[in-house]
Amino acid sequence: MRLGRRLHGYSCGAAARLGLRTGRARRNPDPVTLADAPDIFWTPQNGGHWIVKGFEAITQVVTDPEHFSVREMQIPRVENPPFFIPLSLDPPENLPYRQAMIPMFGPVAIKALEPRIREWAAQIVDRVVANGACDFQAEVAKLFPVTVFMELMGMDLSRLQEFRALAEGFFENQNNAAELGRLSGLILGTLKALIDEKRANPDGKLMSHFITVDVGGRQMSEDEILAMSFVLFLGGMDTVTNVTGFAYQQLAQMPEVQARLAADPTLIPAFTDEAVRLFGVVNTPRLVVKERQIGDVQFSEGEMVLNVLCVGSRDPRRFDAPNTFNLDRKRAQHLTFSSGPHLCIGHVLGRAELRILTEEWIKRVPSFRIKSGEPRRFRIGTVMALETLPLEWDRPN
Repeated sequence: MRLGRRLHGYSCGAAARLGLRTGRARRNPDPVTLADAPDIFWTPQNGGHWIVKGFEAITQVVTDPEHFSVREMQIPRVENPPFFIPLSLDPPENLPYRQAMIPMFGPVAIKALEPRIREWAAQIVDRVVANGACDFQAEVAKLFPVTVFMELMGMDLSRLQEFRALAEGFFENQNNAAELGRLSGLILGTLKALIDEKRANPDGKLMSHFITVDVGGRQMSEDEILAMSFVLFLGGMDTVTNVTGFAYQQLAQMPEVQARLAADPTLIPAFTDEAVRLFGVVNTPRLVVKERQIGDVQFSEGEMVLNVLCVGSRDPRRFDAPNTFNLDRKRAQHLTFSSGPHLCIGHVLGRAELRILTEEWIKRVPSFRIKSGEPRRFRIGTVMALETLPLEWDRPN
């Protein structure tokens, strides 16, 4: 079954292998494509849950914690759902924790980090330029944002591949409870060791900040620090990597856009905005905790809802030619980073990373393409991933 319209190898509807049916309010035994499905519909897959794909409908769900809670985000529901801070807390409980992170993730902090981010981007791109080809995912996208995150956290960069493998395994095994538990234990053990290290030798990095920051007039407990840093570990290791990969897969097939960026680097922020809109990779669940009606759909307490953010950001009622990459598109609000009380805390950093990497890449590799004859591998699920991206270019003289 086709799960959505495609844009150069990216299926915005590939959030799960769904037996798509129209919603309870309009039951239809015939499967439909995600592009043609209603804004809200019911799928019997994974225990049965709602899927929300329209921009306005998603916005209503994710900005309404009174009816749609984040305290459970596992589909299908499990007996002991994982707990993350602030991801598993509804307002106002999440606010002190978000405020604790703002000094490290806000625009002022990220602006101060930009010279160091640029150094890493230049180093990583320089390693591949002379080769005339690379697996962009393995050699650039899986290294650059992860390196930036690990340095921000104060982690040992020599363990990058080990930590990256833990994050990838976590997302690959969402339906394997035993393996998920094992990987979670390894990640928590890694973070616990980092907490102990920073207590003994504080360094002003993110983990040291968590140990000392004031949260509602007190310092966080170790369990709170672990629950907060676990979320950041997963996001820092995987999310920006995948947005970057899909963005460059698209850019590699648009020589005219490459030429414009090389001729006028001031267009790179516009490239970043459009790439982030088109290539969101995260889909965010909610638990219905109080009955609510949106349109002709009645949500009942105890039901799960999956908000397909990447499809909401391609809503034709919100964006002209939504599946088309348009470098000249006027910047508009989208849903890649969600919205409301759980807007991604790392959105400023993520945008900066993609922009700076592109500035350094285009400076060195102004024209490139996908290498023919080599397969590309994808992963679908709560976070969608591009596993490989073989690129080639003319070697510099």
